[in-house]
Amino acid sequence: MSSSPLTRRALVAGTAGAALLGSLVVPAAGAATSSGNDHGPGWQHGWVTSTLKRMTLEEKVGQLFIQNVYGKDATTPDARNIPLYGVASPAEVVQKYHLGGVIYFAWTDSVQNPPQITALSNGLQKAALTQPHTKVRIPLQVATDQEQGVVTRIGPPATQFPGSMALGASRSTDDARTAARITGEELKAMGVNTDFAPDSDVNVNPLNPVIGTRSFSSNPQLAASMVGAQVRGYQDDAGISSSAKHFPGHGDTATDSHVAFPVITHSRQQWEQLDAPPFKQAIADGIDMIMTAHLNFPALDDSGDPATLSKPIMTGLLRKELGYKGVIVTDSLAMQGVRDLYGDPEVAVRALSAGVDQLLMTPAMDDAYAAVIGAVRSGRISRADLDAKVRRVLELKVHRGMVTRPYADPTALDRVVGTRAHLATADAITNRTTTLVKNDAGTLPLATAGTKVLVTGYGATTTKTLADGLAAHGATTSVKETGTSPTDAQIAGAVAAAATQDAVVVTTMKAWDKAVTDPRGGQRKLVEQLVSTGKPVIVVATRDPYDIAYLTEASTYLATYSYSPVAIQAVARVIAGEVAPTGKLPVDIPAAGDPSTVLYPFGHGLTY
Repeated sequence: MSSSPLTRRALVAGTAGAALLGSLVVPAAGAATSSGNDHGPGWQHGWVTSTLKRMTLEEKVGQLFIQNVYGKDATTPDARNIPLYGVASPAEVVQKYHLGGVIYFAWTDSVQNPPQITALSNGLQKAALTQPHTKVRIPLQVATDQEQGVVTRIGPPATQFPGSMALGASRSTDDARTAARITGEELKAMGVNTDFAPDSDVNVNPLNPVIGTRSFSSNPQLAASMVGAQVRGYQDDAGISSSAKHFPGHGDTATDSHVAFPVITHSRQQWEQLDAPPFKQAIADGIDMIMTAHLNFPALDDSGDPATLSKPIMTGLLRKELGYKGVIVTDSLAMQGVRDLYGDPEVAVRALSAGVDQLLMTPAMDDAYAAVIGAVRSGRISRADLDAKVRRVLELKVHRGMVTRPYADPTALDRVVGTRAHLATADAITNRTTTLVKNDAGTLPLATAGTKVLVTGYGATTTKTLADGLAAHGATTSVKETGTSPTDAQIAGAVAAAATQDAVVVTTMKAWDKAVTDPRGGQRKLVEQLVSTGKPVIVVATRDPYDIAYLTEASTYLATYSYSPVAIQAVARVIAGEVAPTGKLPVDIPAAGDPSTVLYPFGHGLTY
């Protein structure tokens, strides 16, 4: 199927100073894209009001949807779009529904490299701004989940950071803000104007399968201070929208809402003390968006509905009690946690009726779009309520500069994305996050010069990166990767390889999780048998810090909170003694099977 023709049209009159790249109008450095002289609150209010008055019902409803689109560029047909949308190219999807926004993933081929991302962003904005047969020109929210750490959509050469829990271990709100600023600046340079971050959940459950190191801490005050710092970094410093998630709090569950329907058993008082502080801080710092959670929270609404569909939670609690005036967006509506009780079209209508403003990734776009239009026409969703939602979306877009500067300048990428200065800052910040939890045998720092070191355990990239980092400090390294659930044969191979080495470094990744990650318990067996060789064994937990509770025989244990190469390179520097560990646990580590017994408390961390 061929793509629809996109006519050449500027956002508004007066594009003096714009650089023409092909048929795209892209602002040159310092150039305005509007002829308006006043881009302050008065001009912004006028643009929102006049735009809203000229919008059709279909255009208004379209602004309430943010969808994933398949394809690496805007106008090339991609057959994967047809079953979802009935049209083939991403540009056609944007125009068919008058979408409010799009979201990027690797699996949609949206994030291959910075030039491709920038071209896609500009192409999609052009589709939105050259919509035929319309009286309005409304740019897109272009979004992704660049939380950093375990949720990172755009990899190198974009600057990488180790993620939220690692930043919590540093205790530095300055570092958290800087990481958000750099991340936001690089996203903005690629035309991504919305980051669904920071994660604002308080991870009080060590068995949480979906949040874990995405959270800054199990301490609500530390989490709140970090969330506030990142909101300021993304929005005030970088100038992109950020979204606190997942309201009312996803930190105390052992169920993944992607595949099931979690229940949070906190009382209202516990919610106030544990879950609420980061969201309150985000609101105080002017957060643009808050993302909902697909979970049941009986103390806040005993109807049995997911929070996403709960008017007592979305309107009563978030809007009225907390006084939030920004945009409320759902988590992905393709997740099972919101689909158990109702069909996809009904989910869309119920979410909006509950108080949500924007719907993320409905898996049934035609039906959901029609259902919302029908709900407005029938009066189930009032016209006034619809206009209030659209007004909030438009206010966000104009306030965040999407209206006056919808396009990214591809010639600026090399000056912003993955610069030497950004990478050096990321290394310095990450150096302050590594946490030495246990050093009973005094193995660290390791005298690496001339030392033979076996690096084994989780991750082909992780083990190689760590081996390379130790080799750079003079070690002679060998690698034997064994994955997340080592077999007996792989364990035997690693143990045999250790016989000729002076020391062993073994990486773990959620070794505590026998339900999904390591059903054989192979990581635990690997560490146990390596320790039994009598060789010095250094365990590096590359994700959740809780692994040590299941590896008590290990005498040396480090937590990186992330398997991102920037974190693995940092732990190599710590092992070799180039950098002294200064990270402090941002969570309690309880004993295996006994959450009431704390092995290593919040704030614990050794150094040398």
